[in-house]
Amino acid sequence: MILSTRGSRRQVSATSETQPETKTGDSDGQEAANSDGHTRVTVLVALAANLVIAVAKAVGGVFAGSPALLSEAAHSVADSLNEVFLLAALKRSRRPPDARHPFGYGKERFFWSLLAAVGIFVMGGCFSFFQGFEAIRNGSEETFSGYIAGLIVLGVAFVAEGISLIRAVRQAHRQGESVGDVQDPALRTVLAEDGTAVLGVTFAAVGMVLHMLTGQALWEGCASILIGALLVYIAYRLGSDARDQLIGEAADPELTGRIRELLRAQPEIDSVEALFTMKTGIDSALVAARVDLAPGMDSEEVEEVAVRIKRSVADMFPDAGQIFLDVTDRDHMGRHHTDHDHTGRDAQESPAATGERGGA
Repeated sequence: MILSTRGSRRQVSATSETQPETKTGDSDGQEAANSDGHTRVTVLVALAANLVIAVAKAVGGVFAGSPALLSEAAHSVADSLNEVFLLAALKRSRRPPDARHPFGYGKERFFWSLLAAVGIFVMGGCFSFFQGFEAIRNGSEETFSGYIAGLIVLGVAFVAEGISLIRAVRQAHRQGESVGDVQDPALRTVLAEDGTAVLGVTFAAVGMVLHMLTGQALWEGCASILIGALLVYIAYRLGSDARDQLIGEAADPELTGRIRELLRAQPEIDSVEALFTMKTGIDSALVAARVDLAPGMDSEEVEEVAVRIKRSVADMFPDAGQIFLDVTDRDHMGRHHTDHDHTGRDAQESPAATGERGGA
């Protein structure tokens, strides 16, 4: 453990100790493993449904000559590929930290979710737009039996996608989250895909019925374009969320405020100069703080206070796998001097650079 007192240039060094596993830690780990298991089953159910539906839609679309049905087939193929990405994310993101990745592999989930968003955009949205514009420009001929076959396929797809969506919604509720606030990118992607699939099947069915009644392929072309627009929107939302988390999204602002209040409430702390948080996974985060201690403490007292404060933060925020404290001694800071290099020195000696690794 290394605690630095920048103003006086004193350093306190001690052997780094690993905190023994606690019941709470074991419970959190078991809960995370159970959550991953439920999510894996949800993804596998969605994958099985999408593979069967993709084949049925493709065969039905070719047989009926339906651009809307072919667009839905492309949508299901994209969803199937995305489920493979999500399964890879679930497996790879739980690898333990190593020398090359000391903060772990939690962000792998965000990376694979970003790839899933790209897959939805390219394989689903772009192909649907192409099919829609082709139908509007060239038209298409369908027989009555083709219409019926297509509508039957869409009905089966609606039921299968609905079952998968219901399971994903139930899992979100089981985890105590609303559908719009799901944190796990894998589960969030399944919810978005299945919800979009149910709407897309509805658009395709309406387009086919209107085509059958009016004889104009314009309706199916418009349905395909609507499906494409829906997929592009969902891809944008999923990609935007993954981007924010990959580049370093802060923890919940309310929680950050509670940590700041906890630090300010410590009698040994004069002020909290800076507090930074960053998500390093769906259930892990980094906390870094720069604090000024009250004057009059020696090196051993500073070390004891820092360890106690970090344990308090870890108790409040169990997901904080890494906690860094940059401790400064107000007696030696010389805050009122006009040193032009002060800002540059502060930037170089950031909390992450001089703090201690470890939860508590």
